[in-house]
Amino acid sequence: MEGQAPGNRELSEKPVTASSGLSSLGAVFILLKSALGAGLLNFPWAFLKAGGVLPAFLVELVSLVFLISGLVILGYAASVSGQATYQGVVGGLCGPAMGKLCEACFIVNLLMISVAFLRVIGDQLEKLCDFLLPGAPPALQPWYTDQRFTLTLLSVLVILPLSSPREIGVQKYTSILGTLAACYLALVIMVQYYLGPPGLVRETRPALSPSSWTSVFSVFPTICFGFQCHEAAVSIYCSMRNRSLSHWALVSVLSLLACCLVYSLTGVYGFLTFGTEVSADILMSYPGNDGVIIIARVLFAVSIVTVYPIALFLGRSVMQDFWRRSCCQACGPRALADPSGLAVRMLLTALWVTVTLATALFLPDLSQIIGIIGGISSFFIFTFPGLCLVCAISTEPIGPRVKCCLEVWGVLSVLIGTFIFGQSTVAAVLELL
Repeated sequence: MEGQAPGNRELSEKPVTASSGLSSLGAVFILLKSALGAGLLNFPWAFLKAGGVLPAFLVELVSLVFLISGLVILGYAASVSGQATYQGVVGGLCGPAMGKLCEACFIVNLLMISVAFLRVIGDQLEKLCDFLLPGAPPALQPWYTDQRFTLTLLSVLVILPLSSPREIGVQKYTSILGTLAACYLALVIMVQYYLGPPGLVRETRPALSPSSWTSVFSVFPTICFGFQCHEAAVSIYCSMRNRSLSHWALVSVLSLLACCLVYSLTGVYGFLTFGTEVSADILMSYPGNDGVIIIARVLFAVSIVTVYPIALFLGRSVMQDFWRRSCCQACGPRALADPSGLAVRMLLTALWVTVTLATALFLPDLSQIIGIIGGISSFFIFTFPGLCLVCAISTEPIGPRVKCCLEVWGVLSVLIGTFIFGQSTVAAVLELL
């Protein structure tokens, strides 16, 4: 994984078969699970901010075109550049300066995403403890129910071992479990809409409309936060047995269509159930003593636990590249410690878990950073793939009309990514202030 993918353009023209590569089904599940994360809880709230089901759904469909396009472009760019990591592809095609910018954004984004994952897990653990010890005031609850203890214990005993493997391919097994857990949450929200959550008063909910054209765009950060599987795309593509571009396009389409279905059902039924009273975390809108919701909380926590190692693996790959370069510059190649070796890999893994855990325990509110995460994620979904496309086709023997169309599409992706980053970051900062 940390090495380079064999071949340059040959990867985009014919499949490269390896006896120990990732299967197509495994690639679909890892890509799907990379996207089915904490953003699932925010989609009903995003439908409210967009002004209702119709405007939010239209924005989601338009975004889906660029989301799939970005994945296909990244597979093509990886085959042209011969690099096996996202930051390696950007640096190889767009130059060292852009590669370093990509690395910086990569680390910041994945750290914030990992913190958000732990924050969601901690919230679900806290609600579970409240359910197991009903009526006990917070000051009188046992010490072992404190989130600082439960989340730390879970991180050491479960998350750290799951994040230790060298290859991302091993995540295909936990990704299946995590995907099923996310689908259960969507199913529960659908069923609860028809049955009615206990204690919820049914009333006629007025039809909403966007308060302004800018309110429609407010859903973009949540979409970017929810569908952000692009950071893992290059690593997944380079781990596959069949690396033909057409095959990768099929994997990308199937993964994002399935992801879009789960997100849309959750967003629509969650919003229709609670209307303007929907919480930023949809699970917080339901009664805390409902057994079905408790099961959903536990399973969704399992889902987040299974996706955290994917984010850590990607962030660790950037740190390993930096370790390799630093050792070469300081001591020369002979003194280079293998950054993918067990000692260095475990050190970086433990450091990542420690930093994100400490931040998550002191983070007051998850919703305050969703906009910032979504804004930075737009770089990896729109901006960097657009730049890679423009740079990659400059050396490809293709017709002038096709080349012009691809260049226009690449520039359009860059502009959209820049707009989403600016709009969502400014809105998030204003909300914090």
